Amino acid sequence: MDDHLEDMVHDVGEENFEKAYLFDSIKSDSEEKLYPRCANFTRLSTTLKLFSLKARNGWTDKNFTKLLELLKEMLLENNTLPIHNYEAKKILCRMSLKYQKIHTCPNDCVLYRDEFASLKVCSTCGLSQFKKKIVESGDEDKDGSPAKVMWYLPIIPRFKRLFSIKEDAKNLKWHVDGRKCDNILRHPVDSPQWKKIDETFPDFGVEPRNLRVGLATDGMNPYGNLSSKHSSWPVLLMIYNLSPLLCMKRIYVYIFKIL
Repeated sequence: MDDHLEDMVHDVGEENFEKAYLFDSIKSDSEEKLYPRCANFTRLSTTLKLFSLKARNGWTDKNFTKLLELLKEMLLENNTLPIHNYEAKKILCRMSLKYQKIHTCPNDCVLYRDEFASLKVCSTCGLSQFKKKIVESGDEDKDGSPAKVMWYLPIIPRFKRLFSIKEDAKNLKWHVDGRKCDNILRHPVDSPQWKKIDETFPDFGVEPRNLRVGLATDGMNPYGNLSSKHSSWPVLLMIYNLSPLLCMKRIYVYIFKIL
């Protein structure tokens, strides 16, 4: 976050917004000093740092607002620090990468998109796309909320952001420029499967910037209550172009979707 803020703002770009004023607002916040003659902090960088602490330590919105109010009083007059959690979120939401909510069959048979977008009942198992609710005026069922939703986080914008940062772009070519070729299996790049992909798709293999990724998923109960029937299945994506020291680091492991 300290090193890549300017890259993030540049990568967001005007073309990614339906209205140009959003880009102008981000650019303004990234240049506006936290208080007059402040050398190290801007309104945007300070908000990012504080929100990072909030997320890492599990602070509630109410406690975070109290912290902002205290810091606002402690700083010099005419400081630009947001005073409420809601105001801080408004600053950061402009930089958020988009996600999509896709309705799915409760049994994971289909995703209700593309040719299945108009369906209300699964063509495989026959279950409804929606939960049913009773209309007050009679006994007729009415479509309620979706029975199951998948959160899809498009990965291409995240890959583009990696390549827009010089050091990350260099690290993504480690599998060609940095590894040892001594027939010892240290990393997926040394495996027979990696070589098989290069042989099967030679045009893909000759370009070192093409990304090789791995997917992993497991179910979890987000409420810590074993009696709850609700579970979430985050699908994690690892980039195997990176060295063994980096490919499993939290910063380079992406949540691809949540079931």
